[in-house]
Formats: sequence, structure tokens, C-alpha cells
Amino acid sequence: MPAPTPPQPFPSREATFDAFAEHVSRGKVVAYRAYGLDVVMGPREGATFGDGFDGRRWFNCHSNGGVFNLGHRHPRIVDAVRDALATLDVGNHHLVSGWRARLAERLAATTGGRLPGVVFGVSGGEAIDLAIKVVRAVTGRQKIVSVLGGYHGHTGLALAAGDAAYRDPFGFQLPGFVQVPFDDPDAMERAVGDDTAAVLLEPIPATLGMPIPRPGYLAGVQRLCRARGAMLVLDEIQTGLGRTGRLWCHEHDALEPDVVVTGKALSGGVYPITATLMTPALHRFFDERPFIHVSTFGGAEVGCVAALAVLDVIEAPGFLARVTELAGRFARGLAGLPFELRQRGLFMGFKLPAEGAGMLAAERCYDAGVFAVWANNDTSVLQFLPPLVLSDAEADEVIARVRRALG
Repeated sequence: MPAPTPPQPFPSREATFDAFAEHVSRGKVVAYRAYGLDVVMGPREGATFGDGFDGRRWFNCHSNGGVFNLGHRHPRIVDAVRDALATLDVGNHHLVSGWRARLAERLAATTGGRLPGVVFGVSGGEAIDLAIKVVRAVTGRQKIVSVLGGYHGHTGLALAAGDAAYRDPFGFQLPGFVQVPFDDPDAMERAVGDDTAAVLLEPIPATLGMPIPRPGYLAGVQRLCRARGAMLVLDEIQTGLGRTGRLWCHEHDALEPDVVVTGKALSGGVYPITATLMTPALHRFFDERPFIHVSTFGGAEVGCVAALAVLDVIEAPGFLARVTELAGRFARGLAGLPFELRQRGLFMGFKLPAEGAGMLAAERCYDAGVFAVWANNDTSVLQFLPPLVLSDAEADEVIARVRRALG
């Protein structure tokens, strides 16, 4: 049965775009109209979403950077939250919560107990900010080394660690932040010193175009951190929670990071929640300072229920093996198309021959009923993150549409 069309607050597409331009973002509306992206999100269910004013539908192969790893409105998540709303709300961050404790326990278990300390937040930027604050406080050092073209959010410390394009227009530059090219061991060696608090990076930087690191690069960064007394902080907001065929992407390289940051998919696409997982040595910082960092809505009890349901789904027997199986199906189905397939599991990027080609590919896929977004810091790449719950028939249909669009 098709998903019901939710009511729209404006009578037409044009009225919706006009109100959005007037009160939310005129720049986005101008850009979307220029690109012909005229969709107003309406019915959504499983791997697809539709327009709120006509019958068009798209396979969601961006998944909002992994928010919809389990598709739209996964019934297990929706049912869990619906049941929780009968008795729960966001809770109170000042009080002890069994729901926060249970989710933290489950998340710690995903790391084999190596990262038992968990601090909850609402946005990825907030979670990255917290990670930077803690590693600076515990090490007594200030320097944060990150990757050129990387992306960690739009809040203060996260912005300072990210790409200059997002902070320079604000005249924003904090001391102590250094960036080096990704997958460049020599540059990392020169940057990390005795004054370095942490190296912060994504195992595969999405906004940089999903470059897959050479074998040994990430392990070498970890060894360098250990040798120089720096922490290794991994931003797994997009790569984590099953996206690459492992629960955490860093498992592919047998890493033991000091901090892992997760979010997006943890929400189940239903309730925003993020988490910063850390070692006991880092988490002990809060023992004598329990109120030094608070987040009013971080770890909201309803959000914890949603996240626990997400873990139930992705930790079920066979789920990760199925992701790997689908990854192989896409690799075979996309073979021969005029782009380099950058792939780890269902974390994929289509590297095209020219700058801006990812934008054109996004437009052609959109016209073919497949929604995907180009990599903002390498516009020759189309980001491609289909839901992890596709059926074989859905995967084959997505592949066929991509072949028609980009062949």
C-alpha cells in the first residue's frame, strides 16, 4: 500500500517555494529553481519519497548523508517511537535516565567495550565540538589536525576543523587548527607534534568526494598519534552504523580510536540524536565536572528509544552481510559506466572526469527518478548512499535508472 500523502501547509508548489524564499532561504530557492529541482517533499516510505503536489517519486540515494540508512519511516522505528510517546517525552537532562543509560550501554558494546563513555547531543557539529573540548582538556594541548576539504559541521569548533569555504565568509578563524591533505602520510607526519591534542578525520571524507584511503594510511595515522601522545578522533557520522558493511567503518582497518562520533543514522530518520563515544581516560574528565557540558535535548528519551530500535535492526543476524551483498550487486551493475566507482559497502561516490560533472550527474539522475547529491568539495563526484534495506528488485531498478541517466 503506498504511503499516504501528508497535508501541505500551502496550496501549491509555487506558493511553497515563495514562502520558503521569503522566510527560510532565498538562496536555496534560486539555486533549486536554476537546477530544476522543483520537488516539495511529500509521501515517504522505505527507499523512496514523493512530491507533495504530484505523483512523481524518487529513490533516495543520498539518504541525507545516512539519516535514512534504514529508509523512510522504518516500521520498527516508527512503532517504537509511537509506543514511547504514550508514556515518554524528551525527559530532563539534569536527571538520571534509564533510557540514556541503556542506549549508552548498547553503543559502548558496539566497540567491544573500548569506548564505554558516551555523551549525547542533537547535531553532529555539537558532538564534534564536545570531542574537541574533551581531548584538549585531558591532554592539555590545543592543536587539532584535520583534513583539507573535510566536513564536520557548522558549529564553532567543528567549523574550525572543517573546510575553509564554510568559515571564511564569516571571518571565522580560531587558533590551534591545522589541516593537511587526506591520504598523505608525510603531511600528517609533519603536522602532528608534541603539541597536538588530536587528529580528527572521517575514515572516508564524504564532502571531499569519498576518496578511499590507501591500505595502511589510517593505521599509520593511529600509530603516529600513539607515538606523539595525541588522540585519534574518528567522525563516523556518515560512515558508521552499517553503511560500509561493518558496524563502524574503522573496523575495516582494525583501528582502536580514542573517540568515535556518530549521528544521522542513529536517529532512524525519526528523532535527532548524536553520540560521542570515548575511552575511560577521556570520560573520567566528567567525574569531577558533571555539569560542565549539558545538552538540553541531547539524549532525549524518545530519541533514545528510536536509536535503540535502530541498533536492533542493524545488529540483527545477517543485516551487515546483506549490506555487503548489495554492495557487490551495485558494483557489478554499475560496471562499464563512465566514472570511477569509489566504494566501501554502500558508501559510494561516482568520480566523473571533470569538475562540476557531479552536479550534472545529479540533475540527470533526478530526472530519472533517483535523488543523489554531488560532493560539495569535489564537484566531479556524485555522492551515492542508497538505503541499506533495498530489496534486490529495488536495487536493480536503481541501477537501471542510473545506467539510463549516466550511460
